[in-house]
Amino acid sequence: MAEEQQQSPPRREIVTGVPRGARRRPPAHTPARSEISEQTTLGATYVRALMRSQLRVALGSLAGLVALIGTLPLVFALSRDASGPLVWVALGVLVYPVMWLIARWYVTRAERNEADFTGLVMDPADTLPRPSLPDLA
Repeated sequence: MAEEQQQSPPRREIVTGVPRGARRRPPAHTPARSEISEQTTLGATYVRALMRSQLRVALGSLAGLVALIGTLPLVFALSRDASGPLVWVALGVLVYPVMWLIARWYVTRAERNEADFTGLVMDPADTLPRPSLPDLA
């Protein structure tokens, strides 16, 4: 028992350097972000691709909106009673949820395009871990 008390605690090691896995290595390729900021041909191609994808989403949502609103006069002309409750139900109730769905689709696609572009442009070593939210349950 006396021998156990006389033993010194285990020796502590002090680490003064950066762990090997945490050291930053130079990227194997030039990040696209520098290509964009230096306004090179490749950077202009990246930006043009983002703009085209955003334009495609905008034109798709516009086409959906035109299809929704543009077909209403045809529906009203084909209906026998164009001044009846069908017109008011279509204009006052049915159009707005569909417009909201088109707008929601547009925002979701535009944000996805921007996230894809950011993932392409950012250097993997520069990405910061996302903070986790506390569990409220």
